[in-house]
Order: sequence, then C-alpha cells, then structure tokens
Amino acid sequence: MMKDMGSSCLEDLCSHINAKISSVKNCIQLRDIGEDESRKPVLRKIQNEVYLIHDLLNKMEMIVKQQEKRKDLLKEIQKTAERDQKEAQHLLDHIPLYLPKPTKSCVTVPTGKQEGQNKAVEPKCAKKPAKGTVVIKEVALITTEEFESVPAYMKGRITYDQINAVVQQINKAVEGKYKILYQPLKSMSAPVRNLYHRFIEEETKDTKGVFFIVEADIKEFTQLKLDKRFHSILSILRHCQRVRELRGSGLIRYIIC
Repeated sequence: MMKDMGSSCLEDLCSHINAKISSVKNCIQLRDIGEDESRKPVLRKIQNEVYLIHDLLNKMEMIVKQQEKRKDLLKEIQKTAERDQKEAQHLLDHIPLYLPKPTKSCVTVPTGKQEGQNKAVEPKCAKKPAKGTVVIKEVALITTEEFESVPAYMKGRITYDQINAVVQQINKAVEGKYKILYQPLKSMSAPVRNLYHRFIEEETKDTKGVFFIVEADIKEFTQLKLDKRFHSILSILRHCQRVRELRGSGLIRYIIC
C-alpha cells in the first residue's frame, strides 16, 4: 500500500515537471518567433486584437453590473407596487359608508329664446355647455372633513347623512325651479306659468347672476319638512359656505354659493 502511494506521488510529480518543461519550451519557441521580422506584423495585429478584446470584456463587465443594479431596483419597485396594490385593494374593499357619493356641481338644461323672459347669468363651469343649453348651479355635498369642522353646538344630533340628504333635496328644488325659468312660455301649462311668474317676482337687483330658492320652492319640488332640524342644517350649510341668505320683501332667499 505504501509503495503504491509513493509510486502515485512520484508519477504526479513527474507529470507536473514535464508540464512545466513543456511550457518553458513553448515560451522559448514564442520568443524565437517574436524575433522573426516577418512575423512581427502578425504578432502586433494579434496584440491589438487582444487589447480590443480586453476593452470589450471590460465594457461588457460594466454593462452586466449595471443590469444587475437595474434588476435589483426593479425587484424593489415590484415589491413596492405589489404592496401599494394590496393597500389599494384593501381600501376599495373597505370604503366607508359615510363618504359622499359623486354629485354634479351643475346641471345643463335646454333653453329657448323668447321676449320678456329674464335670464340668469350663466355661472362659470369646468366644461362649456352645449349650444342652446343653460348651466344650473348645484350645492356640492359636504365632505367628512367639513362635517368634523362644524362646531358641536351647531350639529347637535344631526348626522352627516342627514345633511347631505338635505343638500340633494335643495339641488332638486334648484333644478326644478330653473328648468321652468328656462322653458319657453308658450310650452307651459297654467300652473307652471304661475310658478314662472312667481319666480320672476321674487328676483331683485341683488339676485342678478346667481341661483337661489325660497322655502316655497322647497315645498313645491321636495318632500322636506321645514322644521327646526331643517333650519339647523341650513345653518351648517351656511357655515360650510354652501348657501348664503338674502332677505328682502318678506322673503328669505337661499343663494347657492
């Protein structure tokens, strides 16, 4: 056994020495070739090619490192996007019931040209109405932040939903009134014409260019009870700058802000 191990080590050593000798012989041969004038141009060309390959390898190494950095960055972005998606889905699945539903800030209605018909000044709106239509301004719903900012003595037991329910009814009354105002007289029935004339009589120089309603309009177009709670909600709407009051000739005009 010991002889076999000694023999194996000696053979490996001989192979190693022979390999070194072979490498030395190759180096001597290459040195001799390098001294050959006829082969120097080829060797220089090979040397230049080696330099070019070396530069190319360095550039490739830099590109690979940049790609690795981008890959790591993309992984981080992917993790962030997945986290944001989960949070967004959670918010979508748990939308609070007390948030207001989307509502229009204005309504467009067709109108006809006619003599003697007063016409309110068209308020500014985000989108230009189509030709032959008039924009009717509406009260925007109260937000949860605005509701929280209302003083406790003013809110009492009034809830957020009750306020926005009144807002929707006020908008219904505004729309009902101004649809009649912008309707041609010849197309009106007798009761509607009476309403039209009342609307005209209630206008003053201070109401020019604004939209407003009175309590009679609320009774006419809605089922709201004009009780203490209703007037408390109106106070909240004034506080939130949704409406303002204009008094005169025994009437309280609620102007849409």
